[in-house]
Amino acid sequence: MRPILTLFIALLILPMALQAQTLERIKSSGEIKLGYRTDAAPLSFESDAGRPQGYSPIVCFALAERLGAQLGMEELEIVFERVDTNNRFEKVANGEIDLLCGASTITLERRELVDFSVPTYVDGTTVMLQKDGVSNLKELAGKKVGVRGNTTTEDALNNSLQADGIDAEVVTFEDHGSAMAAMENKEIDGYFADQSILINMFLNSDKRDQFKVFEGILTVEKQGFAMARGDSDFRLAVDTAISELFQDGSMAKAFQKALPGAEPGGALEALFLLSPTLP
Repeated sequence: MRPILTLFIALLILPMALQAQTLERIKSSGEIKLGYRTDAAPLSFESDAGRPQGYSPIVCFALAERLGAQLGMEELEIVFERVDTNNRFEKVANGEIDLLCGASTITLERRELVDFSVPTYVDGTTVMLQKDGVSNLKELAGKKVGVRGNTTTEDALNNSLQADGIDAEVVTFEDHGSAMAAMENKEIDGYFADQSILINMFLNSDKRDQFKVFEGILTVEKQGFAMARGDSDFRLAVDTAISELFQDGSMAKAFQKALPGAEPGGALEALFLLSPTLP
């Protein structure tokens, strides 16, 4: 029985030991692998040329340069890899990517699988409505509303509808583009998503006069960059780099570059002010 027990303990320790080598692996390979969403504009998306764009990739590129400097590397290859809502955290947990630079809300459930950096963005769930339709959330009773499946937004929507006793039909979509098409065709009465995503969808729609974005938010969601669990050295290096970017104003500049002309909300302004944790 003793050899079996020893083997079992070794198998439990092995994944943590492998995860704890992120900085060493980056320095040895000369590259860092960053995951990004292609469909969460303006926070994380892909350009027509196939390049990562948006607030999170902008921040992650600058962060990677800071990590290279911390490691004393003259050159660090920054490799961006596509992820989606179904595989993003698994790719982090199994080591396919070193850092997830998307639009990921920090939750305790997700922290059972991955670790997170200090918060990098604050967003909130709200809804885009048909302009000639309902004027408040309670009037959605008996209506069709859409949401992206397998997201914290879906959970927030279902919880809010249940708490307020609103009997609405919830339709899930695989991507925001198909949801916007459903809104334009008036197949649904409202679409729930992060406020930043809805504003971007609204501004880029040829039929924007047909819609209105609800001013209130259902949730306040802190977002961060996900990494493998158990690697405290890598997490400290990432948090240090992020704190430096907050302190020198790079985070605010990334916001203006990703959302030109937009004004950060009160929660995000507070994050810009309070986040630096450098001595």
